[in-house]
Amino acid sequence: MRLVALMIASAVTIVAQPSLDFEFFKTRVQPILLAKREGHARCYACHSIGTPYRLQRLSPGVATWNDEQSRKNFEATVNMINLRDVGASPLLVYALEQKAGGNHFHPGGKHWDSKKDAEWRILDEWAHGQKAAAGSK
Repeated sequence: MRLVALMIASAVTIVAQPSLDFEFFKTRVQPILLAKREGHARCYACHSIGTPYRLQRLSPGVATWNDEQSRKNFEATVNMINLRDVGASPLLVYALEQKAGGNHFHPGGKHWDSKKDAEWRILDEWAHGQKAAAGSK
């Protein structure tokens, strides 16, 4: 009986986990990863070389990723989401000021000083399963 209850609880947990949307990632999250911020390097600058969270290098002469590169970036970024505790996801806490709920670790600095920051909120929405609006593809 206890085993059945555990199996049901596990199934409910799996169903409750957000499904991360590629189109929302491509149109709303990726631009954040390329954004220039005063006093900071772009996320892309460090995360396209030498870090475990690895974004694809941009093709020469272009300002954004193609679909194949975006898919690889999506896969890498999904790995930065803790589906068991989305609020503790590295994507959400590493570049957020510690006083705002971030952690102490991020060699690239703290890009957001509040969870009210528009860019941070987009990352949070995606991590919690927000879908792209119809027609945004």
